[in-house]
Amino acid sequence: SNPSLITLHNEAVKRFPWLANVTLYGCLFAGGDMVHQLIAQKDRMDWKHTRNVAIVAISFHGNFNYFWLRALERRFPGKSAGMIFRKLLLDQSFASPLATSVFYTGLSFLEGKEDIFEDWREKFFNTWKTGLMYWPFMQFLNFVLMPLYMRTAFMGCCAFLWATFLCFSRQNGDGTAAVALAFVMDPRKTLEEMHRFRLCPPYYFLTISTCIN
Repeated sequence: SNPSLITLHNEAVKRFPWLANVTLYGCLFAGGDMVHQLIAQKDRMDWKHTRNVAIVAISFHGNFNYFWLRALERRFPGKSAGMIFRKLLLDQSFASPLATSVFYTGLSFLEGKEDIFEDWREKFFNTWKTGLMYWPFMQFLNFVLMPLYMRTAFMGCCAFLWATFLCFSRQNGDGTAAVALAFVMDPRKTLEEMHRFRLCPPYYFLTISTCIN
């Protein structure tokens, strides 16, 4: 019988671990940006933005996570509770803030913004706090269930959803889960409220709370 796509993928990851992991990570991250644009119901796709997301994801995120996960496993080998806790603690206190920072500043740099730290200053802390509600659980599953050669690919699958959130937060949101949830439930209304927020901040929080309740 013909091998399945999953089997072919696993074989590719075993034979070419760095290339397969990093490429998959970048493609899934770019896919997250495309999903955000589809949900936002834009008149046309901004392929330049998707390209920039892919560049940042492949050049930094995919490569960093590939070597970071291996460094964690060398320093804290095994799946005991203590080792997994140490890996999770380091991952969320160091790797997660770094990856979020590179996303915001990297895209701003590629877009030629005069102040590449503007988005970072406005949205980093909220984004990192939101990530604490998502990534520790995903990484726990990653460290417990996945062999080392599959961990970057597993992170890429988790990053597909996360990239959708990041791209929304950078272009329209504020890094909080509440605004992202309101956007998923009613994209057009949320975007309208975000526009009003820039004109009248107190009005925004009242309408967002109504939208998600």
